[in-house]
Amino acid sequence: MPKQPDSLLSLTTFNGTPLSDDMALTTFHSLMDRHGYVLMRNVPESFDPVAFCKGLGDFVPQYTGVLVGDVTPEPGMDEFYHAGNTKPLYPHSEGYDFEGLPPRYLALWCETPNTGAGGETTLADARTWAESLDEEDRTYLRERIFEWQTTDAMRNLGLDLHPEHPVIEDHPDGTIVRYSFNNLNRGDDERIGPLLASAKEYFEREHVAIQYERRDMLVFDNWRMLHARNAFTDTGRHLRRIQIAHRSAA
Repeated sequence: MPKQPDSLLSLTTFNGTPLSDDMALTTFHSLMDRHGYVLMRNVPESFDPVAFCKGLGDFVPQYTGVLVGDVTPEPGMDEFYHAGNTKPLYPHSEGYDFEGLPPRYLALWCETPNTGAGGETTLADARTWAESLDEEDRTYLRERIFEWQTTDAMRNLGLDLHPEHPVIEDHPDGTIVRYSFNNLNRGDDERIGPLLASAKEYFEREHVAIQYERRDMLVFDNWRMLHARNAFTDTGRHLRRIQIAHRSAA
């Protein structure tokens, strides 16, 4: 049985009224600091997910340029590794193929939940995995610069990016862990393969699984958490998606 999420925030009080904005934000940040993700449930109709996300930072354009995207099966995407179909996704961080900093947060909220089996978003703490490595491996992942690439679906659409980054990057506002099991160019480096495999094995052991209800909203720290998706069959499943830039603490 996959682990169930324990970083939960109800946006409706025990009296059935909406949680105040100040209390929601205070509890959100407390849970985010502790767990690296927050799943908001009992979301009232009055809640505006776009406005909430705007309070966390500026939006980062997605590959097509949209700022608020849709995650739903798309025609012509079944043959590719891509969120726009019903197939599983490997553990990864978002924005490993960006030239600069990856998004700090990723927000997903549910317009139409999945009615069959599967379709869960899965999450695990990449920093905990990195801390489990010996110091020599952590130093290697900080110092070795790798080429990363976009998915085959994006290359098919004409977007072919090849930035260079380490796996672990120290930043004044927190450690960044970039990860892709299949889109980091390993070249002839035999050392990186077992480390990528160890992260995947860690993810499979430790992940929590998010099964959405309508209006549920998941926000996670993309510098810290890896995420993936289980396969599903319900083509009506529909999430909205926002990437949020880092806002400096200074």
